[in-house]
Amino acid sequence: MTTTLTTVAQEEGTYIITAAFTDEGDSAVTPNVITWTLTDRDGDVINSREDVSVDTPASSIDIVLSGDDLAIGTNGISRVLLVEATYDSDAGSDLPLKGQVRFNIDDYVAVT
Repeated sequence: MTTTLTTVAQEEGTYIITAAFTDEGDSAVTPNVITWTLTDRDGDVINSREDVSVDTPASSIDIVLSGDDLAIGTNGISRVLLVEATYDSDAGSDLPLKGQVRFNIDDYVAVT
């Protein structure tokens, strides 16, 4: 299920999204590997942000988007952030986690 964030990003500003990871029992878990991809609603990758690896996985991470990540250009005002991870538990190894959020960017008149 996709979550739509209600906080609007500032065009070419800074926007921080926190991702928290839980296992099949809804307990916090630290994934083995975490990657994320930023696209527009059509699936076009924004600012080469595809399969970006998180250097230090944790049960909660902040993904910092800024500048060209939040430039409007021809990609419109909407973005989708997909986060993918794998974790180990009693249920198995390298179990997948996936989640995505949608958010909008405030289109400032004077930003070029």
